[in-house]
Amino acid sequence: MWILPLIGYLGVIVGFSFLTLAIASGLYYLSELVEEHTVLARRLLSRLIYFIIALHLLLAVVDRLPISLCSLSIVSHLIYAANLRRFPIVKLTDPVFITSCLLVGLNHWLWFRHFSDPLDGLNHNDRQRYYYDSTSQLPSFTEVASYFGLCVWLVPFALFVSLSAGENVLPSMGSEYATGTTAPSSLADSNGKTKSKGMAKQLVDGVREWMGETGELMGFWRGEKTRRF
Repeated sequence: MWILPLIGYLGVIVGFSFLTLAIASGLYYLSELVEEHTVLARRLLSRLIYFIIALHLLLAVVDRLPISLCSLSIVSHLIYAANLRRFPIVKLTDPVFITSCLLVGLNHWLWFRHFSDPLDGLNHNDRQRYYYDSTSQLPSFTEVASYFGLCVWLVPFALFVSLSAGENVLPSMGSEYATGTTAPSSLADSNGKTKSKGMAKQLVDGVREWMGETGELMGFWRGEKTRRF
């Protein structure tokens, strides 16, 4: 068979393209909601962080997950909460923001290593005894994937969608932290509100502009200025 495998590859490409567009559209829509309801978004993020901290405490006490890893996750979420000090503005060079980015990768790597080998640290006899006594209690793929989605990636992803990069905010009331300047007039305040975009929204806009310019250069389509002439 030659045609059917080609159709299969084409279906994978089309499906991946639609999935990418759906994710980009979802990010854009969530950023719009956060821009319109900043106070509510901050309140939800704060409660979400404390809820996940409580989950880690339960996982350490009830399910006996490693206390060291659970403690690291709790400290990480407390540092994530520190990004809400001047929500939704964030300075990309802020040590708290940089530390948060590093902790996301560190948490993912350590928890992935733990779930890849949950018997790590036990000797051979203890490994055999543990495996034969409680092999049914080993976490399934669904449980591990759910843990990573809710307890490792949910808060950083929500912060990424909600926070606005300070370098792209014009001077306005409350944005002195990001820009280092003060607002001289109400006009600057209104401009600051217009320019304050979520990082996810900026990413989607940047990719869309890059694809548009690249398509024009390669001749796939004509830009608005070209069509006028």
